[in-house]
Amino acid sequence: MNLYPFKFYPILKERLWGGTKLGTVLGKELESDLVGESWEISGVNGDVSIVANGSYKGTSLTNLIHEFPEAILGKSVLERFGKEFPILIKFIDAQKDLSIQLHPNDELARKRHNSFGKTEMWYVMDSDEDAELIIGFKEDVTEEIYTESLKNNTLTDLLNYESVNEGDTYFINAGKIHAIGAGVLIAEIQQTSDQTYRVYDYNRKDAEGNLRELHTELSFDAIDYAKKNDFKVSYEQKINAANPMVNCPYFKTNFISLNQNIRFDLSNRDSFTIYMCIDGDVLIENDFGSILIKKGETVLVPASSSHIILNSERAKLLEITI
Repeated sequence: MNLYPFKFYPILKERLWGGTKLGTVLGKELESDLVGESWEISGVNGDVSIVANGSYKGTSLTNLIHEFPEAILGKSVLERFGKEFPILIKFIDAQKDLSIQLHPNDELARKRHNSFGKTEMWYVMDSDEDAELIIGFKEDVTEEIYTESLKNNTLTDLLNYESVNEGDTYFINAGKIHAIGAGVLIAEIQQTSDQTYRVYDYNRKDAEGNLRELHTELSFDAIDYAKKNDFKVSYEQKINAANPMVNCPYFKTNFISLNQNIRFDLSNRDSFTIYMCIDGDVLIENDFGSILIKKGETVLVPASSSHIILNSERAKLLEITI
């Protein structure tokens, strides 16, 4: 069982609010000027990632997991999530403002959609001048105040706006109202879920001239109405070290900045490891193979890997595990 580091073909998603930065900044091959998302590693039904390198090229992530469940996922991950890949890895380019939205937690998502909930984190890779994110409310609100704002088209007056710069990182709990603003390019790590409750969309119309669907009624039981300053992530940036960023029940993320080759012992990790390259390039090597990735590319290292070697003179990475 020679399980080398796996790279997957990106799954590109055209969006009403998408643009071209996934091509111009991250080097993706785009066939549209409205590409909003690149799903890098996905186990979502209908959008399962396909291996792009090595002897398993052309194999789906789902088939890999079914053939080598513990070796790919790790025993503890397998016991908790079964053979379903538990996280979804994306790059997102917002040329225009995304809809204002929120996501259900595990309990609601399981009850309503037979799905995981959606907790996520964002790492800002690039942003235009004066670009912003919406995260949470600027003051505590009640369901009555929220409902009235939807009726009066004044929801945006209740929301908290955050100016952003490269390297800023945000953790978005399920239930927190949020939106990515125009001009922001992010790396996103989230639970495996595509459940989104869109509550306001600036009265925009889709390609057929229809207003996009809103999920107003579903949002009432899902939303967190409290103001909470729990979303901005502080982290160290020590060179050639794994700097903790987010540690939540669904994923753990570290920031790594390299200017030399380093080796990490993975023998006690009991989880797959994902590396998202957010700057520079790096050769990633385990017991059975290696692959070079550059800015905008992603690699999955199987849980069976005893170690990993990161070879680079200059790179920045997000390291994600369970």
